[in-house]
Amino acid sequence: MSAEKADIIAALQREILRLEGFRPGSHAAVDVSLGPFQEAFPNGTFPVGAVHEFLTASMEQGAATSGFMAGLLAPLMGDKGVAIWVSAARRLFPPALQGFGVSPDRFIFLDLKKERDVLWAMEEALKCGALAAVVGEVREISFTASRRLQLAVEQSRVTGFVLRHAQRNVGTTACVSRWRITSLASEPEEGLPGLGFPQWKVELLRMRNGKTGVWNIRWEDGTFTPVYTTVQIHEKQQQVG
Repeated sequence: MSAEKADIIAALQREILRLEGFRPGSHAAVDVSLGPFQEAFPNGTFPVGAVHEFLTASMEQGAATSGFMAGLLAPLMGDKGVAIWVSAARRLFPPALQGFGVSPDRFIFLDLKKERDVLWAMEEALKCGALAAVVGEVREISFTASRRLQLAVEQSRVTGFVLRHAQRNVGTTACVSRWRITSLASEPEEGLPGLGFPQWKVELLRMRNGKTGVWNIRWEDGTFTPVYTTVQIHEKQQQVG
């Protein structure tokens, strides 16, 4: 295929995405490096100015998901960005954010008494274009409520994260993506004591205008990097050979 035809096809793909409702965020130079699953997103770009949904079934899975989300939040917040974390039963240990390159003092934590107030507060926060991101912890969310969140970010271009704990009904939402994150045993570095880098099984269950998939990844030196199984390593060695 000639370079001219490739450029025409790429331009048509971008136009189709625009017509389908995918709009790149207006925050300049946001680079969310997602390593092995970068190509799952439209144009290979993590959708900012959108709402992303994360499902958890246990406290352990919730902790793993919070760590993964912190890795996404770090580049979104940059050096000066501020985010809001809203919940009725917060499980996050704020100092742990530091391990993912995010200073906890740049978060505003809203701890509310009733879960129904979390979605209202989240919607109002998402309307504030001065924020880098808003995280809301809830159990259930209706399609109507999720649509209200999505409409809010389409105006402000803030990125939203809905963290759902022990949901009874997954249902259908207007969020652009749906994830499930599960922790994997870390691998200590050779010759060093203690635990290794955090590792997760990442399941992208739905991605509007993109692709789904499952990856094993680790958080290492401020980036997401792939973790290969013994079978995958053997296959790569065969390909090289």
